[in-house]
Amino acid sequence: MSVLLAQDVDVTTDLGVYLPLVAMFVLALAFAIFSALLGPLVGPSRYNRAKFEAYECGIEPSPQPIVGGGRVPVAYYLTAMLFILFDIEMVFLYPFAVSADALGLFGLVEIFLFIATVGFAYAYVWRRGGLDWN
Repeated sequence: MSVLLAQDVDVTTDLGVYLPLVAMFVLALAFAIFSALLGPLVGPSRYNRAKFEAYECGIEPSPQPIVGGGRVPVAYYLTAMLFILFDIEMVFLYPFAVSADALGLFGLVEIFLFIATVGFAYAYVWRRGGLDWN
C-alpha cells in the first residue's frame, strides 16, 4: 500500500486541465457584463406610449372590454408554467431509461422516489385547482 506524499502530486498539471474551462467561464461572464452595460448606451432611447403598454400575444390592448375575450387570465400562464415544470421533470426519466441496467436496484429505488415526488406535486396542484380552467 503506497501513501501519496505532498511531493508526489503535481498540482500545476492537474489544475492545467481545467484552464480552458475557467477561461470559457471568464469569457462568458465578460461578454454578459459587456453586453448588459453597452446595450443602454448604444440602443435607441425613444420612448412612446406603446412601449409602456402591456403586450399580450400581438393583440393590441384596449381599455374597452372585448366581446368574448379581453386580457388573458392568469390561470392560463399558471397552467403553462405547470406544464413546462412537469414536462421538464419528465425529461429526467430519459437518462434512467437509457442506463436502467447499469444502475441496478439503487437506480430503481431512486427513480421510484423521483416519480413519487412528481406524483405528490401533481396531486397537490390538481387538488388546489391549478389545472382547472374555470
